[in-house]
Amino acid sequence: MHIFQYHPDILTRYPQIVGGTILAQNVTNGPTPAGLQALYQTEQQRVLQRIGDTPLSQIESLAAWRRAFRGFGVDPTQYRSASEALLRRLTKKGNIPSINLLVDLGNLVSIRYGLPVAVFERHALHGTVTVHFADGLERYSELGTSDEDHPEPGEVVFSDETGLVIARRWCWRQSEASAAVEQTRECLITVEGHHATNRHDVEAALDDLLALLKEYAGGTTTSAILDVHHPALISPFGD
Repeated sequence: MHIFQYHPDILTRYPQIVGGTILAQNVTNGPTPAGLQALYQTEQQRVLQRIGDTPLSQIESLAAWRRAFRGFGVDPTQYRSASEALLRRLTKKGNIPSINLLVDLGNLVSIRYGLPVAVFERHALHGTVTVHFADGLERYSELGTSDEDHPEPGEVVFSDETGLVIARRWCWRQSEASAAVEQTRECLITVEGHHATNRHDVEAALDDLLALLKEYAGGTTTSAILDVHHPALISPFGD
């Protein structure tokens, strides 16, 4: 069974996309331990120093996501990619608050590489998660609310086989049902890029995610680099 995949229509429109994916099982989540919290705070300061006065729109990984958003009709200054939103928070407020171990781990790697990293709770998901153009009938509840909404037709979404959307506008915002919480024991993690050095950066980010998971969350992992030639992460159990 495919755990996560890109629809052929996405690969036709965005042939340059490279994604890193991880299925993490039997992990531990909860409050972020002191060691990871210290790493996270240090990384935030390093990123602030590295960015300096550079406008976020001039960081190539973020600029490439802006182009991708425009490609499916979304204004990227109204809806910012998750990586740009995190870095915007960091540069304006000076810090990113701690959420929990898994979310902080993902956010640490996201700001390090300027790439969106999503951590999805697998409990509510059914079958394969596919990145595709929405038909508008899919179901979505925004983080923090139970109200049901629907994506715009043609918008890029992540959804499972029941039409449950776990990410709107590709990497703008994930859903309430898919948020990693203290009870999360199995999760799907994605990191994606469109820019010229995306393969190098996504591979490095994936390696960092795997190392941090091993050290702080335990469990077992299955991972892959996805692209136009290898569009799916396949279950290690073959089911």
